[in-house]
Amino acid sequence: MNPYGALCDDFYVNMNLCTEMELPSNRETILHFLERIRKAYPGMRNFYCREGGEFVLEEDKEQGRYRWCTVEARRVCSGYVNPEELSEALAQHRLVLQLAPYELSISPLDCEALDVLFGFDFTYRGNHNQVVAEALSVPPALERFADWPDTSVIHYEPSLTLALDRECRRQCRVSLETRTNAYHVRTGDYPEEQLSVYVTCRQYGSLPNEEAFVAAFQELAQLCEHVIETYVIESLLQPLARVIAAK
Repeated sequence: MNPYGALCDDFYVNMNLCTEMELPSNRETILHFLERIRKAYPGMRNFYCREGGEFVLEEDKEQGRYRWCTVEARRVCSGYVNPEELSEALAQHRLVLQLAPYELSISPLDCEALDVLFGFDFTYRGNHNQVVAEALSVPPALERFADWPDTSVIHYEPSLTLALDRECRRQCRVSLETRTNAYHVRTGDYPEEQLSVYVTCRQYGSLPNEEAFVAAFQELAQLCEHVIETYVIESLLQPLARVIAAK
């Protein structure tokens, strides 16, 4: 069972592999790579190309649970929204990383960055920034400013990035993204949008061999889970859920 699905309205795990050089974009290479993925996940039958030249393969979204994969000029991405099991999402990303070096000619030397993102969305119609300020408060140095009477918070997206090694090649970032702007606050017309919490672990630089793509991914995913279990659930997700439920 997915341990994080009950913490928010939508939960997803994404993997991004960024390259220094442009990836091949010829018809045969792209189709062969995506066909290999579809063979493992037959539900991924929707294929199209966006205007910017991004190739997309995805499942139907109507059920609220779906897989997707994209190939861009210098990036391969994979995602699973609302997986029943966390292990299913991780297995999908491992498959993409196993195939990409051979199907797309991605050399370990060509790796610019590999990152894993765990995302948590809360659907809320109202001032997202105010919710974040109430749920998480503000740093002590800004408390008096935030208490200015007859004001509204229109931008508050705290984030923190830590280097996990001396060379700063492995990093972890916890961030929030709100989707309320000044127009919404001014008019009082709030759309039903997602307030998002992201936990991202990233590895910069070249890797020693093709097998290192999967090994690095495994380590990054474990780091994300550690940060979520140790810090994010109690300090971010639960306070946000309580404030939203009380609105």
